[in-house]
Amino acid sequence: MENHNFENEGQFNRQMTSRHLQMLSIGGVIGTGLFLSSGYAINQAGPFGAILSYLFGGVMVYLVMFSLGELSVAMPVTGSFHTYATRFISPGTGFMVAWMYWLCWVVALASQFIGAAQLALRWFPGVPIWVFASIFAILVFGLNMLSVGWFATAEDYFSSIKFYAILVFILLGLLAVFGLLPYEGSSSAPLFSNLTANGLFPNKFVGLISVMLSVNYAFSGVEMIGIAAGETDNPKQAVPKAIKSTIGLLVTFFCMTMLVLASLLPMDQAGVVEAPFVTVFEKIGIPYAADIMNFVILTAILSASTSGLYASSRMLWSLANEGMISKNVVKINKHGVPMRAMFLSMIGVIVALVASIYFADTIFLALVSIAGFAVVIAWLAIPLAQIGFRKQFLKNHRVDELEYKTPFSPILPWITVLLLLVSIAGIAWDPSQRAGLYFGVPFMLLCYVYYYIRFKKW
Repeated sequence: MENHNFENEGQFNRQMTSRHLQMLSIGGVIGTGLFLSSGYAINQAGPFGAILSYLFGGVMVYLVMFSLGELSVAMPVTGSFHTYATRFISPGTGFMVAWMYWLCWVVALASQFIGAAQLALRWFPGVPIWVFASIFAILVFGLNMLSVGWFATAEDYFSSIKFYAILVFILLGLLAVFGLLPYEGSSSAPLFSNLTANGLFPNKFVGLISVMLSVNYAFSGVEMIGIAAGETDNPKQAVPKAIKSTIGLLVTFFCMTMLVLASLLPMDQAGVVEAPFVTVFEKIGIPYAADIMNFVILTAILSASTSGLYASSRMLWSLANEGMISKNVVKINKHGVPMRAMFLSMIGVIVALVASIYFADTIFLALVSIAGFAVVIAWLAIPLAQIGFRKQFLKNHRVDELEYKTPFSPILPWITVLLLLVSIAGIAWDPSQRAGLYFGVPFMLLCYVYYYIRFKKW
């Protein structure tokens, strides 16, 4: 598939390597979803239930990436799954998926900036939250103005910082769990007694399924491997390698991190007001460790925001490249950056950011809910597109001609679809998460209606 449908509008630079893809994906995933929303998961589902929900989310995203891997290797294009949905499901669905994913990152970026500003208030409590949110937004925009090579290198360094920081957290946390480090409030080794202190599922099935949306949001960003395939130097080798290494690493890190947090934080002490990582370090009592971790989390969130603006601008560019919105957005500058698409994405972020500042007490979980719903809809399109692609491919080709195959197709993709639908159904069980349905479903329908009115087809 062509990576650019218009002439004289500039070209993307294929400068990303497999490592760049891996670190871009890690950069997009490890943000507020892990560092802040993990506390919410423990509070709602209980310590054991939180671990189980993150493990389930990891398995689900692994299944999604099987399908995306097959599509991205066969057709490495910028914008990826929007283009695949357009071609193998329906043009209207492709249009809707692109806007849902764009909405996901616009809303997520607003929550990322608010989350980062909340962390900064630990050191500067008298500064209005909008000041730090604005500074961070300008910084992220500036990083995205760099050429894709420099951008990928910068994101590589940022992602490495949080990778090693989480590794240190897991090691120190496990030492505290086994009593090799002191932990405030415990005279003996906490071990894993906290996991069942309130029962395995204190809020029963409702508590478990209600956190799945925030868990999906925590894993959002891993699909950037597919989005960036069109800017990768050797996608047929880089994409499968990045998928294999990134997913395994992320699932291991997320589950180990949740094991440490759930073992050390009781349900009633976990929430989203303060980062649970900072709380754990404060209780371990390592000098300045909490402040250091606060800084690391801050840089991690900014790294995730940088990846998020990259993803949202490329998705908007892909819409223009497919002729679904104005051709003017297709323009790419000499550094390989779609500046017009990035400007429009940033305007959307500012609108969401202003709304979040004026409703700071309640907007955070609502924003996570909307972003989580949007990313699951985008994920849902990936296995459905893979099923359609495989049917079309087999009309003139053999399966062994595919360089990357989704195993057990089409059974595994259909299982993926079913699991994603179950996670969407879980939204209705939690009043604080229902904003995803209230805002997400009407937005989906609006996309279909607009597309039909303009193009006279679904």
